[in-house]
Amino acid sequence: MIKINENFLDLQDSYLFSTIAKKVAKFQEEYPDKKVIKLGIGDVTLPLANACVEAMKKAADDLSKKESFMGYGPEQGYDFLREKIVEVDFKSRGIDIEKDEIFVSDGAKCDTGNIVDIFAKNNKVAITDPVYPVYLDTNTMSGRSGKFNSKTGKYENIIYMPCTSENNFEPSFPSEVPDMIYLCLPNNPTGTVLTKEQLAKWVEYAKKNKSIILFDSAYEAFITDPNVPHSIYEIEGAKEVAIEFRSFSKTAGFTGVRCGYTVIPKALKGYTESGEEVTLNKLWNRRQCTKFNGASYITQRGAEAIYTEEGRKQIKENITYYQENAKIIRTGLQEVGFTVYGGVNAPYIWLKLPNGVKSWDFFDKLLNEVAVVGTPGVGFGPSGEGYFRLTAFGSKENTIEAMERIKKINV
Repeated sequence: MIKINENFLDLQDSYLFSTIAKKVAKFQEEYPDKKVIKLGIGDVTLPLANACVEAMKKAADDLSKKESFMGYGPEQGYDFLREKIVEVDFKSRGIDIEKDEIFVSDGAKCDTGNIVDIFAKNNKVAITDPVYPVYLDTNTMSGRSGKFNSKTGKYENIIYMPCTSENNFEPSFPSEVPDMIYLCLPNNPTGTVLTKEQLAKWVEYAKKNKSIILFDSAYEAFITDPNVPHSIYEIEGAKEVAIEFRSFSKTAGFTGVRCGYTVIPKALKGYTESGEEVTLNKLWNRRQCTKFNGASYITQRGAEAIYTEEGRKQIKENITYYQENAKIIRTGLQEVGFTVYGGVNAPYIWLKLPNGVKSWDFFDKLLNEVAVVGTPGVGFGPSGEGYFRLTAFGSKENTIEAMERIKKINV
């Protein structure tokens, strides 16, 4: 008899975004003539930067010639890309990261999920609430989170750190010390950030308790505040306690191309049950060599072009476009009396719903009355109830139109 991984049965019935997709598909089937504006899922709408496209075309041409054909590449990523990452993303900010501490992958979503492979199942896990669903779901699949309590909306073995307007979206140190701490900054879904001083407290906390910070900085390119760090390694001592995940998806529009990277400093240690130190860089390298054959040569050549002068210019133009959309959404919502957060250092706008309105009720109201799609806050965790996320990744025309439609509804 074939046995299943019963941890999958502990997952909530449906992944958040698949539920949204089903609701939208049903609406479009019933009202085919209505134009639906989607400001829910965080997918880009602008085409890839031309510098990246041309680099990938050339790379494809390389594969057509015997003298330049590439077979299996290095699991950690090609040197040409890792060297650029070290130089531009870290050394330019005064951060000492080495090439063999960089692991190129097919995206931050995969890495934030796969990283749980190298950690013990009895680790205590802390997540901010609300949170990007992948952190919670992958720990549940691994048997780390325990059963789901439908009354509280929480998993029994997960430490929840509420982030709401009441605490200015800054998580507090939990009463129970966690082994693994997930921090996503700029935050998805709230669009909020922590300053260098605030983040330094978490680094100190992790060092004191021998915990590890899993730091997702997928949206660092949207940061405008000089006191907000682009990398956790801007904080002294962070290389001893933190793994950082980076993505080219929102930075350079690689959502369909798939490329990102993870940084695991060699100074970062984990421990066996007997207390013996183990280098996590070595463990992750072993995991990748066993389970991953590396991102494609074509993709990595495209990613390399991000770091050229022309590539950086084109990507900055795209990011500025989305930042302007975020401003349009923030301003539009504020004009009709919504309290909003985020949208300054991130492409996400997090609005507080008035009068006790529930997140999914507001989703249905937006969809059914004005054909605008957002994301219900409760889908990101219990503390997301009463909030709603909109994304700046639409076209400018649709963003403007969506705000005009939202202004017509009564909440």
